[in-house]
Amino acid sequence: MNQETVTAPGEPTVVTSHFHTMFPSTARGAHDARHAAERWLATQQGWPEAATAEDDSAATASLLIAELTANAARHGRVQGRNSRLALTLTPATLRIEVTDARGERLPAPTLDADADGESGRGLLLVTSLADAWGCEPHHPGGKTVWAECTRRTAKTGR
Repeated sequence: MNQETVTAPGEPTVVTSHFHTMFPSTARGAHDARHAAERWLATQQGWPEAATAEDDSAATASLLIAELTANAARHGRVQGRNSRLALTLTPATLRIEVTDARGERLPAPTLDADADGESGRGLLLVTSLADAWGCEPHHPGGKTVWAECTRRTAKTGR
């Protein structure tokens, strides 16, 4: 974890905080990474520890982190290779990045997910909760799936 301060001439100071952790590409590894990220977010100044009626940022972040880490464990697993969770927090935006070793398996939301099944709807959830999301190749092999969300408050609706 580190923090960097970026100041443009004539602009207010913007503090950007970073978190990252490696995790085994297993359900337990994804679970532990999500909880570590939630604990880190709770320590960040101005970030809510839990969802409230005024600010659902904590719940949104938790769901996005859970989906992306679970997808890496389920669909991006390569024996002997870990996945990586990285968060970048600015005063207005949280960027979540999960990198796994399976670059040939790119994510795509499916509209025909089995209503009674346990999979197939995760990326639909990411699409509906995130302000933006995507996938990028990760060198030397693998991919990074990312999602961004802005602070949502009752006053602004976003």
